[in-house]
Amino acid sequence: MKELNIKNDDESQWLPISDLMSVLMMVFLLIAVSYMLKVYQEKAKIEEVAITYNKLQNELYNDINKEFKEDLKRWNAIIDKTSLSVRFKAPEILFSDGSADIKNDFKLILNDFFPRFTEILYSEKYKNEIEEIRIEGHTSSKWQLNTPENVAYIKNMELSQSRTKNVLNYILLIETDKRRNEWLKNNVTANGLSSSKLIYDEKGNEDEELSRRVEFRVKTNAEKRIAKILNQ
Repeated sequence: MKELNIKNDDESQWLPISDLMSVLMMVFLLIAVSYMLKVYQEKAKIEEVAITYNKLQNELYNDINKEFKEDLKRWNAIIDKTSLSVRFKAPEILFSDGSADIKNDFKLILNDFFPRFTEILYSEKYKNEIEEIRIEGHTSSKWQLNTPENVAYIKNMELSQSRTKNVLNYILLIETDKRRNEWLKNNVTANGLSSSKLIYDEKGNEDEELSRRVEFRVKTNAEKRIAKILNQ
């Protein structure tokens, strides 16, 4: 009889422990489900922003291309869909060698191009989606004969910065609408990039002529939205 009581006591001690383990398993399960739900929700948010980003990129490219497709050939320009940039790639029209002064031919192009470009970006459809309009100045890697590589890079950096600064100054002068002018000053930047983004031919050699160019690149704020979600 005594042995039977001891056995019953042992069983009575194990029962609460078993109940506790069941409770703990339920808690861990709830935590896991909660975490998985949060991950799913964040994934859904990122996918939504990514879809919006692609839609915005495509629509903006289509509108820019529709506006300028008839002008690109005579301007010697192209529109890059991936980077949303309008690239002017005829250096003999843009600036004289080693000079930051805008040539008259390029001024005429800017007079035609930029107000129409701004009309698209400042529209209700896009103006709140624009993070930055970058005026980018690019050069070849060359400077004067026998100039060391690092010296040539710095000289070209100074030149490209001066050129983009002059382009920025010029487009602000030709924009007469005060509201759009203020919006431009808040969103347009001048970026001299020297020879940091060269263009190469099919053989992998630097194409010096195509590397010397000016680009108007549009950045939307969708990237910031995605970054914000990831940080959270």
